[in-house]
Amino acid sequence: MHYDVNLKRNVDESYPILVVKSQQEIIDEISQLSYNKYALITDSNVQKLYGRTTLFSMGSVFSFEAGEQNKKIETVLSICEKMQGEGFGRDSLIIALGGGVVGDMAGFAASIYMRGIDYIQIPTTTLAIADSSVGGKTGVDTKYGKNLLGAFKQPIAVYVYPEFCKTLPETEYLNGMAETIKHGMIADASFCDYLEVNREMILKRDVDVLGKVALSNCKIKAGVVEKDPHEKGLRRILNYGHTIGHAIEHISKFKLSHGQAVSIGMAVEGKIACMLGNLEIKSLQRQNKLLSDYGLPIVIPDEFNIDDILEIIKLDKKSKNGLARFSLPCDIGRMSKFDGEWASSAEEPIIRGAISESLSRDGH
Repeated sequence: MHYDVNLKRNVDESYPILVVKSQQEIIDEISQLSYNKYALITDSNVQKLYGRTTLFSMGSVFSFEAGEQNKKIETVLSICEKMQGEGFGRDSLIIALGGGVVGDMAGFAASIYMRGIDYIQIPTTTLAIADSSVGGKTGVDTKYGKNLLGAFKQPIAVYVYPEFCKTLPETEYLNGMAETIKHGMIADASFCDYLEVNREMILKRDVDVLGKVALSNCKIKAGVVEKDPHEKGLRRILNYGHTIGHAIEHISKFKLSHGQAVSIGMAVEGKIACMLGNLEIKSLQRQNKLLSDYGLPIVIPDEFNIDDILEIIKLDKKSKNGLARFSLPCDIGRMSKFDGEWASSAEEPIIRGAISESLSRDGH
C-alpha cells in the first residue's frame, strides 16, 4: 500500500531590477508595496554613512558589525529573534541595504523567518550590484568555507542606485570589478570590450557609465539564472574563478577581499583551461591584463601553501566524488559546456601546476 504526494507546481519568481536616480525613488517604490511591517537589515558601515537619510525611516533597523567574519548563522539567528521580539509576522518585508554580506544574510533570514517571507535588495557596493543582489543565492559561512549554509530565495525586487558607489573606499570599489569582468568572460565578449574602452570613466565613477555597467551585469547574471535558477548546470558558469577564489579568501582569513580572491581565481582557473587545451593563451593574457588594469591581483601571495588550497577546493559545492570541479572558459565570452555539466574536474598535477605558476614568488 502506498500513497503518492503530488507536489508538482509551476512557480513564478520573476522580479524587476530598477536602476534609480535617487533614494526617494526607492522609497516611493517601496511605499507602493502592501506589507504590515518593514525590517531594514544593514551593517555598521552603511548605517554610519546613510543612517540619517530617509531610507532608514522605512521601518525597524537591524544592524550588525560590518565584516565577512560576522557572516555566520549566529548573526542571522540574532536578527530573527529581534524581529520576533518586535512582532514581525509573515506579512512583513525584509529590506537588505548593504553589500554582499548584508544581502546574503538578509536573504537567508527571509528564507527561514516564519518559514519564508518576502525581501528586496538595495545593494550599496559594486560587488553587490554586479553579483550578489541578483540570483537569489543566500547564505552564511562556516569554519569550513564560504556560503556552506544557505538557501535559494529570490527577492521580489532589486533597486540599484549607482550614487552609492561614490562613497566606497577605492579597494572596495574595485572589488566589484572582478565579478564584472567575470561576467564579460563567461557570457559577453562585447562587455569586455566596453570595460576596456570605458575604463577611465569607470575608474572615475561616472554615474551614467556605472548605471550602464550595473544593468549589463544584471542582464548577464539574470539571463543565466533564468535558465538555471537552482544551479543544476548552466548556472555553474557564474562560479568561474570562485573554486580557487573562495579557497584563497578563506585561507587569508578574509584579509583578501572577495573581488581580489576571485580575480586571482580567474587567473589560476584560466591557466587550468589553457593547460587542458580549452583556452588560447592570448585570451588568458587579455583577461589578466583587464584585471590588472582595474587594479586587481592575478598572483597568489607567496605565503600561501598549495596543499592548503588543494584541500579546501575539495569542499567546493561543485565538487563531485571528492574531486574539485571548475567552470572554465573556452574563449572571451564563452564557457566550456562539458557535456551539459558546465564544470569539469582536472588532474591534481594540472591544478597544482597552475597554482604553482601563479604564486608571486615565482615572479608571475
